[in-house]
Amino acid sequence: MAQCVQSVQELIPDSFVPCVAALCSDEAERLTRLNHLSFAELLKPFSRLTSEVHMRDPNNQLHIIKNLKIAVSNIITQPPQPGAIRKLLNDVVSGSQPAEGLVANVITAGDYDLNISATTPWFESYRETFLQSMPASDHEFLNHYLACMLVASSSEAEPVEQFSKLSQEQHRIQHNSDYSYPKWFIPNTLKYYVLLHDVSAGDEQRAESIYEEMKQKYGTQGCYLLKINSRTSNRASDEQIPDPWSQYLQKNSIQNQESYEDGPCTITSNKNSDSNLLSLDGLDNEVKVDGLPNNFRAHPLQLDSSSDASNSIDGPDHVKSASSLHETKKANTGIIHGACLTLTDHDRIRQFIQEFTFRGLLPHIEKTIRQLNDQLISRKGLSRSLFSATKKWFSGSKVPEKSINELKNTSGLLYPPEAPELQIRKMADLCFLVQHYDLAYSCYHTAKKDFLNDQAMLYAAGALEMAAVSAFLQPGAPRPYPAHYMDTAIQTYRDICKNMVLAERCVLLSAEILKSQSKYSEAAALLIRLTSENTWKGMDSDLRSALLLEQAAHCFINMKSPMVRKYAFHMILAGHRFSKAGQKKHALRCYCQAMQVYKGKGWSLAEDHINFTIGRQSYTLRQLDNAVSAFRHILINESKQSAAQQGAFLREYLYVYKNVSQLSPDGPLPQLPLPYINSSATRVFFGHDRRPADGEKQAATHVSLDQEYDSESSQQWRELEEQVVAVVNRGVVPSNFYPTQYCLNSYSDNSRFPLAVVEEPITVEVAFRNPLKVPLLLTDLSLLWKFQPKDTSGKDNEEVKELVTGEPKMIGTEVISEFLINSEESKVARLKLFPHHIGELHILGVVYNLGTIQGCMTVDGIGSLPGCHTGKHSLSMSVRGRQDLEIQGPRLNNTKEEKTSIKYGPDRRLDPIITEEMPLLEVFFIHFPTGLLCGEIRKAYVEFVNVSKSPLTGLKVVSKRPEFFTFGGNTAVLTPLSPSASENCSAYKTVATDSTAVCTALISSASSVDFGIGIGSQPEVIPVPLPDTVLLPGASVQLPMWLRGPDEEGVHEINFLFYYESVKKQPKIRHRILRHTAVICTSRSLNVRATVCRSNSLEDEEGRGGNMLVFVDVENTNTSEAGVKEFHIVQVSSSSKHWKFQKSVNLSENKDAKLASREKGKFCFKAIRCKEKEVATQSSEKYTFADIIFGNEQIISSASPCADFFYRSLSSELKKPQAQPSVHTEKQSLEDAVRLIQKCSEVDLNIVVLWKAYVVEDSKQLILEGQHHVILRTIGKEAFSCPQKQEPPEMELLKFFRPENTTVPLRPSVEQLSNLIKTSLHYPESFNHPFHQKSLCLVPVTLLLSNCSKADVDVIVDLRHKTTSPEALEIHGSFTWLGQTQYKLQLKSQEIHSLQLKACFVHTGVYNLGTPRVFAKLSDQVTVFETSQQNSMPALIIINNV
Repeated sequence: MAQCVQSVQELIPDSFVPCVAALCSDEAERLTRLNHLSFAELLKPFSRLTSEVHMRDPNNQLHIIKNLKIAVSNIITQPPQPGAIRKLLNDVVSGSQPAEGLVANVITAGDYDLNISATTPWFESYRETFLQSMPASDHEFLNHYLACMLVASSSEAEPVEQFSKLSQEQHRIQHNSDYSYPKWFIPNTLKYYVLLHDVSAGDEQRAESIYEEMKQKYGTQGCYLLKINSRTSNRASDEQIPDPWSQYLQKNSIQNQESYEDGPCTITSNKNSDSNLLSLDGLDNEVKVDGLPNNFRAHPLQLDSSSDASNSIDGPDHVKSASSLHETKKANTGIIHGACLTLTDHDRIRQFIQEFTFRGLLPHIEKTIRQLNDQLISRKGLSRSLFSATKKWFSGSKVPEKSINELKNTSGLLYPPEAPELQIRKMADLCFLVQHYDLAYSCYHTAKKDFLNDQAMLYAAGALEMAAVSAFLQPGAPRPYPAHYMDTAIQTYRDICKNMVLAERCVLLSAEILKSQSKYSEAAALLIRLTSENTWKGMDSDLRSALLLEQAAHCFINMKSPMVRKYAFHMILAGHRFSKAGQKKHALRCYCQAMQVYKGKGWSLAEDHINFTIGRQSYTLRQLDNAVSAFRHILINESKQSAAQQGAFLREYLYVYKNVSQLSPDGPLPQLPLPYINSSATRVFFGHDRRPADGEKQAATHVSLDQEYDSESSQQWRELEEQVVAVVNRGVVPSNFYPTQYCLNSYSDNSRFPLAVVEEPITVEVAFRNPLKVPLLLTDLSLLWKFQPKDTSGKDNEEVKELVTGEPKMIGTEVISEFLINSEESKVARLKLFPHHIGELHILGVVYNLGTIQGCMTVDGIGSLPGCHTGKHSLSMSVRGRQDLEIQGPRLNNTKEEKTSIKYGPDRRLDPIITEEMPLLEVFFIHFPTGLLCGEIRKAYVEFVNVSKSPLTGLKVVSKRPEFFTFGGNTAVLTPLSPSASENCSAYKTVATDSTAVCTALISSASSVDFGIGIGSQPEVIPVPLPDTVLLPGASVQLPMWLRGPDEEGVHEINFLFYYESVKKQPKIRHRILRHTAVICTSRSLNVRATVCRSNSLEDEEGRGGNMLVFVDVENTNTSEAGVKEFHIVQVSSSSKHWKFQKSVNLSENKDAKLASREKGKFCFKAIRCKEKEVATQSSEKYTFADIIFGNEQIISSASPCADFFYRSLSSELKKPQAQPSVHTEKQSLEDAVRLIQKCSEVDLNIVVLWKAYVVEDSKQLILEGQHHVILRTIGKEAFSCPQKQEPPEMELLKFFRPENTTVPLRPSVEQLSNLIKTSLHYPESFNHPFHQKSLCLVPVTLLLSNCSKADVDVIVDLRHKTTSPEALEIHGSFTWLGQTQYKLQLKSQEIHSLQLKACFVHTGVYNLGTPRVFAKLSDQVTVFETSQQNSMPALIIINNV
């Protein structure tokens, strides 16, 4: 139980005090009423004795009584009615609430820290009132009147006669059978005569003489002169006198209403506007008491009207049960009690009580105890048989039955007043009242046995109850508290006697006793026993149950090991019963205290129930903010309730919220809890929505909210933008460069204020989630923003727009009229703002009406709502509110301080700066293909439109795949605008040729600078050739664009980034970009591979060596999936700075080169060096193109688009890292030597194979065309048109070794070294010699040595045969070289030297002349890299004899 102000040792004596009646004359009543008090009320503050008193017990032992208190009350002849008592208790509880500034106790139990009110004053008030208002009954005498004060005034004509009348009246009330109430302790009640004298108005001498007369008549012990009203009431305002009555009168204001009224008291309650009568059960109509000269009132708890119990206080309506008490308090607040009394008068009243107790009451009690004791002693002397007979005679017709089954019948047994058992009980009660607990206990114990023998269960229960209390209160505690006495008494009262009031008194007393002994568990069990729903019916049971359950809860929390969950559970039960009893404030308090335990423990259903109840009770008490908060909690927690229940919660919440908002319609918009907003998922998009495709016209994909964020792709776009910005800024990215971000999300860098352009919409995508199982309907949904416009003068004007009405001048706001979110659905809303002015915009949140749909549910999560798509939902109820978008920035983790603490950076995606107007480009692609063959060339058109009011310039496009597209060369001559002149509308520039022409090359040349591939240029950044380089507002330009299918098959995503600037330079936005991603699917076409090798022939226009043969293999790898019938190779062109095709060495006569599926064709071409002057006079970027035609028309390979794609493939090939080993030697000359030797085997010859493909599609034949490139770098090494797949290396064992520190000097490969010198033998194929004339045949042979490097080379020619083994002789035959056997020469750069040799033969036959061995080394190197040069092909000579 909760802590109490009084200890149980103080509480029980104060609850059971001697009762004294007061009977006043009208004049005496008038005197006391001058102080706004009745006579009984006048005495109340002074009714406790200030000193100890003594009396003698029957054994003549002195007994000390401490803190004795007496209860004086006016005689009431009507018993209190149960309904009125119920009403009084209800008002007492509702009138006692926790103090506002009360500091709660903090109890820590396990994981819980609970704020609990340590005291429960409402319970103490209830208990006090309950014990005081208990009606007197026949089975006990504790609250029977022991004495009666007869009060008359000294101002009356005949006071003594008035005393006689009052005495007679008292006698008549006590002894007349018409009056069953009040109850009197013994027949000869003590009468005490009090003469009231008004000091300020009365005659003091007369009063004294009357008092003397009274003393003569009634004795000095039986009368008293009480002087009051020492001052007149009109002087009351002059000085402040303490008011000791207020605390008593307020507490018992209803009890004392008889003081102010001359008729039966009417207790009303504002239950309804219709009825202000409190309805109680079982009451008769107003009782009129006749024949009472002193105008005796009905009991203060008497009601003047009644009706059926069904309309009792407990009901669905909101009962203000404290209203009547409140009214009385209000009536009493202005009244000053005791206005005519001075402090001397206070002392006189106090003295009067002392005198009355010492001289009147206590001697009377002492005498009565002695008399009763004497009767008991004489009774003990009687024989048992005689005593039994006496008992039977006294008890009349009672039938004592021992059977337990008959107990119910015997519970109604009544003893006559003079029955000996009752005399024992009287003595026990008297001893109890004067705190003689030893004697009281023995008497109760004796009486208990007698009553149980007689089966008088009501009497027995009463004796058991008081015996237990007396045993507890005995000084020195000779025996333990007999709790089982109380248990038996409670059970008897409840189950047999059906008297719940007495059972409750037992429980209240016993629980306090157990609590004082720290037996909280037993106390809680006792309290809970009396709280079941079926124990009592009606509102009083609810109030009692609520209070007892609350006390039981406090027992659980006050245990040595607090039982927190039991505390919470019983607080909930108490709250429920308080609610049923109409005690809304107490119900709310209980639920709130229990909530501390259930909160955040995952018991969501319990939390929902508590919050719902708190919301309901708060709303009833008009605590609307609390109600809103509680309902909000139900909705924002992840609810496990059913859909119907959630719907009910939501409707209740909306209803409460509506009421709140109606109270302050002009106040700030409330924060709504639903739907959830995932603020971090908010995305902001700057710009217009993308236009849909229109026929063959397809808009650039750009950036849109429909695209998912991809970090890799985002990085690629950033690199592209950096690339183009670097080109514009002469190769350097500016330090203040910041990549353009059109869409801001949680992945983007939001640390800077984003820039938006005036007149361009800002779209905010808000991610909503509906956690409920009922659909939510948001209406009039729009963004909430704050805008700070900027003047041209630079001053700021703050304009805050909370709600948009009409068409605002600064910012236009889009409103979504209806936005439906189905049950448990996540859905995004895209809301737009249209800035019309420059300045700073802050997007604060969203504003909307929250509602639900009337009478329609979703089925299985599928939105099968009627009218969902029509946009016409029937809205049941909605409230206007807002939700803020608060986005937490990224956690900072750079400095040590940031790493050790938790700090977050800013996220400014919702705070754009609106800048001045900028140009806005839109790009459309016309006839843009989605599928191509590898290498296929297709012509499309691009349309550039300026949709803004500002001109744009500096348009460029950048892509990672520049080899995919081209706008043509820089000169109009090179770029064919109209393809109609050529056959089959070819994309190439063509010239008709004579079909009889031989397969010789047609030469043309072009500079790579013309195609944007200059020295140091970025091939990825391509300027768009706009006419006049400016696109005016509203203007559009269409340009041709050639596309070439990538060489690898598959799906390719190709990113284009268009860059442009404003003609008028802006300080904040220097440029703008537009993105486009093209998706191309390529299928296989041709695979080209080529090799180049040196030709042995020396035929050259200038007699110089250096011819090469190029072998080209073309394979049709298409599997006819794309409907390709066959490929025609129409032309093969070479392009190089130093080499050109001379002619085709075609082995077959068939000129037409057709390749069906999986067929392979082989071509051989002769390549020669370009003329020296051609190379020298032209720029180093000049390439010579040589076309060898197989068809009827020449494709000019040096013009667009053939040359464009060739140059782009060349530049992308050059960009690839060349696998060159690093050089570790210190000598730079060594590196140079290696480089020179390597260059000997290098060749820069590029081949372009142009083809046509015949495709059958929808029974129509289409002709596709394309080109493949092969880049030849090394003699003898095979090159391919498409990259070859790398075979994964086989798994090898891991080897551990220590790396050598010695750096191995780089050596060129043997193959590279053998290419330094090219050798060639010139001799007659057959030689006739008359051996019979001359035995030796001498044949002149010329050995040509050609230096392939660009350095001087030392050459040694050794003519000696290497070996003399028989096998070698067989090969070489027996011939010998005449003359020098070794030559040492030095060849200059690319010099050709001829040696004249002679071979000597002695026989006819076939001989191989290829025996000379040639060694070479670079002149400036000592002995390094000397190696044998590659032998020529076998040089066979036939020697004939003639």
